[in-house]
Amino acid sequence: MAALALILSIIALIFAYLAYTRSGGSTDELKEKVEDLGITTEKLRKKTADALGRLERTVRGEEKPAAEPEETVEGEVVEEEPKEEAPAEEEPKKEAE
Repeated sequence: MAALALILSIIALIFAYLAYTRSGGSTDELKEKVEDLGITTEKLRKKTADALGRLERTVRGEEKPAAEPEETVEGEVVEEEPKEEAPAEEEPKKEAE
């Protein structure tokens, strides 16, 4: 019985090898396919980001971009202080005649 199990397992290994080689079986080809898939995924990500950006502009309307906070050398974000507006000039007072 053990001999029959050994023969069946060897036959199964042969079929597995044949199926592997028939389906491509080359690691170089597999690496190329994975790299192509990575490039395609990156293109898809950029197109999706562009489409979402256009959708956001359509939904929110064209807005002026808010001032982005500045970064210091250490990488900490420093918020800009609001600028004070100059007081409006007063009109000269007219003297009553």
